Amino acid sequence: MEKAKFRCVIFDCEGTLVDSERLCCMALVKVFNALGAQLTFQDVAQHFSGGKIADILSDTLELAGMSADLDLLESRYRQELESIFMTQLKAMPGSEFLLQQLDKYQIEYCVASNAPYEKMVSCLSRAGLAERFDGKIFSAFEANSWKPEPDLIRYCAMNMGFSLDECVYVDDTAKGVKAGVSAGVATFQLQPLSSLNHFHHPNVQLISQLDELIEYLF
Repeated sequence: MEKAKFRCVIFDCEGTLVDSERLCCMALVKVFNALGAQLTFQDVAQHFSGGKIADILSDTLELAGMSADLDLLESRYRQELESIFMTQLKAMPGSEFLLQQLDKYQIEYCVASNAPYEKMVSCLSRAGLAERFDGKIFSAFEANSWKPEPDLIRYCAMNMGFSLDECVYVDDTAKGVKAGVSAGVATFQLQPLSSLNHFHHPNVQLISQLDELIEYLF
């Protein structure tokens, strides 16, 4: 990789900039075990792949070997997750230092997520990162295309004013990393919760925390 060419870093939000995936697994364990399941955090984390809430709940139902009303589950899950986020949501390790370095070296950055805009703002605010991303938050609902399709990543690059070969994309999920690869940008995968979610590809670099990006960018 030619370090000098990168001028913009595109980040995924949940599980990449904010440490939310772990909290999602905690909420799933609490909600499902209250309904009679016997899941551990490790059980859920090993199978957690993010995405739409309906898909997450359906996958967890299959893991637990049980059936339940999805609308009821979603309501309980959202309530539990909101409670946990209120007190425990934090920025991912290395994020603050990396963003400081990007500012120092005048490398632009933005965030791209399948989540609605309002949810991204809420998560970033609770993690203390919202001000850094003011005007640089891009939702799949705005682009009308969801990862693993590559359009959202390309949409970000275009709106930030950079060519694809000037951009770096960072995500923790296999779906997101696939979007970056398909978009044709240099792509990094932040160590996922589950080894099953590692996207093995010769053009993808695995990192354990965000500040490791520094050695590739500067």
